[in-house]
Amino acid sequence: MEKAVVLQKPFQLALVPASTPSMGDGDVLLRIHYVGLCGTDLSSYRGKMPLVSYPRIPGHEISATIIDKGSTVPDHIAIGAAVTVNPYTSCGKCTACRQQRFNTCANNQTLGVQRDGAMQPLLAVPWQKIYASQKLPLEWLSLVEPLSVGYHATERAQLKKGERVAVLGAGMIGTGVILAALSKEAEVIAIDQENERLALMRSFGVRHSVNTRETEAVAFIRELTNGEGVDVVIESAGAAATYQLALDIASFAGRVTTVGYAPGQVPLDTSLIVRKELTLSGSRNALHEFGAVIEMLEAGERDYSKLITAVDPLEAAAYAFDDWHQHPENTIKRLIQLT
Repeated sequence: MEKAVVLQKPFQLALVPASTPSMGDGDVLLRIHYVGLCGTDLSSYRGKMPLVSYPRIPGHEISATIIDKGSTVPDHIAIGAAVTVNPYTSCGKCTACRQQRFNTCANNQTLGVQRDGAMQPLLAVPWQKIYASQKLPLEWLSLVEPLSVGYHATERAQLKKGERVAVLGAGMIGTGVILAALSKEAEVIAIDQENERLALMRSFGVRHSVNTRETEAVAFIRELTNGEGVDVVIESAGAAATYQLALDIASFAGRVTTVGYAPGQVPLDTSLIVRKELTLSGSRNALHEFGAVIEMLEAGERDYSKLITAVDPLEAAAYAFDDWHQHPENTIKRLIQLT
């Protein structure tokens, strides 16, 4: 009997018999191959994700193939196609949806967070939510959603060719930011506390990197930019210190976009926002960037397999979660293989 992973409560995962999903006329039925573990999944495992209720099937970074489709699914959607999934919902009625910003729908329900996710053998989703690729390895398809979140942050920042952008945090979302910025021919400065992550970013083409455990970042940026600061800062670390650092290193009339969730209240020197007349924006999920990321991956200009830290079988999901919990600094992207 096929199994699904269920997070029964914090720090307790179980394998349970999988149910057969019901399909609507506009749905496709997916056979799940790989599911990426996300920071949200880790927070749920730790009991620190307020949007999650238990029990919950986790997983929203999806690699799958279509094995069936409903009667109203268009002919160009082919059974057997390899796909990934936009895992968000939108109500179509809230203020965000009325502005076509469906990624930040006030009533969004993400797979694996507010509703059961993809860590199960079969999943039915509306056909409009799938993105296909005839070129990408199945493992790489599970990278599309998190990389799209980073790509969206560069869109929110209105990052342009030739601009200097400092990316705070080189985890998976920060990596998505960095790869998108490189594809837009920006000058990237990667800032993190782990040398291995920074080395990986340099292997992708980043020219400047800073380990804040070893180097004072503000002084480094001032020297690099002749005291001006960077045009754009994208905060993807989710820490109070990096939120303040973003304001410190942004240039006058610069732009700061935040995609990392910092726990608790964050004290900031708000005078910098006013004196520098900074443009601040938040960034949530992804919108139209899935296609752009697939094109970037399909171009094959970099070895994106370097992003995959480990692949664990479904039976080892509990080990994978606990190992990531114990050693988060060692992971960029960990996959669970279902088939």
